Amino acid sequence: MKVAGWPEGYGRRVLPEVDSTNAEAARVAGTLAGPEWILALKQTAARGRRGRAWANPEGNFAASLVLQPTEPPATVALRSFVASLALYDAFVAATGRPEGFALKWPNDVLLNGGKVAGILLEQAGQSGRLSPLVIGIGINLVHAPSAEDVEPGAVRPVSLLSETGVEISAGDFLDLLAPAYARCEAQFVQYGFEPIRRAWLERAARLGEVITARTGKAEITGTFETVDEAGNLVLKTRDTRQAIPAAEIFF
Repeated sequence: MKVAGWPEGYGRRVLPEVDSTNAEAARVAGTLAGPEWILALKQTAARGRRGRAWANPEGNFAASLVLQPTEPPATVALRSFVASLALYDAFVAATGRPEGFALKWPNDVLLNGGKVAGILLEQAGQSGRLSPLVIGIGINLVHAPSAEDVEPGAVRPVSLLSETGVEISAGDFLDLLAPAYARCEAQFVQYGFEPIRRAWLERAARLGEVITARTGKAEITGTFETVDEAGNLVLKTRDTRQAIPAAEIFF
């Protein structure tokens, strides 16, 4: 069922329960005629980056957007920034205030310094055709994991309710997020990454400050200078300036 303000051309399906919205998106991607949002009111096998389990109690938000992009893979991957901006706009629409929200490279949203949302991009393999893109989004609307449930040094989890007092259902939040994403996607397709990059940097957490990037092979500490035209994190260290394509960030 479509709702008022829902973006033209985007499908919307709400599932009472599913293992993972990203897994469901991969299963149905080949049958879709256009972009589609898949929202689950309950997930039984949610996951985050690097295959980690993602706690998703009932009342929180778990949804995936399926797209059929035609650009090269490096360009497709920049949609993590598109999704981040859309999430920021949806949070502002839900709360009526932008203060407290910030974007953490590469794909988290912070609220009062804590992690309130995460984004996971995956390709849904389809034989003989371009692979659909699945953008998975998890939001702590009501509940947040305890600090003991995240790795040492990671940003503390928070919920929208605990930090702002705003209570909103997953379905109502999707009705804010979908049009916000459609606007950012249209800008990205028409004008490329540069305006998205500039807008993202205006909302970036710890820009100009010293942070640490762990790549799995190395730990690099330096000043967060910018995000470059390829979406890389650029750190200025004592000896050099490094562009980092993928890493875990610690403050």
